Amino acid sequence: MSTRPPIALSIAGTDPSGGAGIHADLKTFTARGVLGTTAITALVAQNTHGVSRVHPIDVDFVSDQLDSVLGDMPVDATKSGMLGTRALVDLVVARAAESDLGFYTVDPVMVATSGHRLLEVDAVDAVRTRLLPVADLITPNLPEAALLLGDDMPEARTRDEMLDQARRLLDRGTGAVLLKGGHGSDDEVTDILVTADAVTEFVHPRIATPNTHGTGCTLSAAITAEVAHRKHMGGLAEVDGEVLAAAVDAALGYLGRALRSAAEWQVSLDPAGAHGPVDHQVDIVRH
Repeated sequence: MSTRPPIALSIAGTDPSGGAGIHADLKTFTARGVLGTTAITALVAQNTHGVSRVHPIDVDFVSDQLDSVLGDMPVDATKSGMLGTRALVDLVVARAAESDLGFYTVDPVMVATSGHRLLEVDAVDAVRTRLLPVADLITPNLPEAALLLGDDMPEARTRDEMLDQARRLLDRGTGAVLLKGGHGSDDEVTDILVTADAVTEFVHPRIATPNTHGTGCTLSAAITAEVAHRKHMGGLAEVDGEVLAAAVDAALGYLGRALRSAAEWQVSLDPAGAHGPVDHQVDIVRH
């Protein structure tokens, strides 16, 4: 009988409005039944209208946070979101080599929905060449995939283009790619999971809602939680493609419920142009 819950780690920036970043990750971890731990990379002033300021955390202090968690607790799965600088990318790459991060998911946060850049220009190449090869899974959206591939790669617009770009990213050395189709315009959203052995497509209706702030963070955190749960409760040393596909399917189901539940929310005092959060508590009983 297990004497501890599954444990997940998020390496990311903050969001005082609660919709994205560390705040969304911890709520998602709790909702999915795992113990959430964190290493904060940046303090971010943002709300439903966008990012106004970013204050990067000193690399040595981020390292101390990682020491605090990884030196004390057995982490089953890790996700990173906003890293921001090349120095932080290098730190996480080094930790992936030195420490047991468990199953490691990279959400390649580069630009906020509002257009504010969240990854320094000189850090993009480090993500492409150093971070992707140490990731077990990356979860780019369509603009992020094009940026990661470089060479003025246009955003994928068809299923075949998505599949081609996902395979190109897989060739960069990452274990698996979940290319998210939410930035498309079709009535249905197609997300494609590509591993060395299989291609799995997840097709679901597009949910009409302005409240999409933090969906990428929430999905990657939900996948991390689902993998952590399956690894720990199943005593798995490795996560194969079948287990990963099941984790992604469960995470997408959770995100869909959270989007639908919050579709009519108006949490901003100035709702015009606001993008509110999803309902992270959708599966939790409210009193």
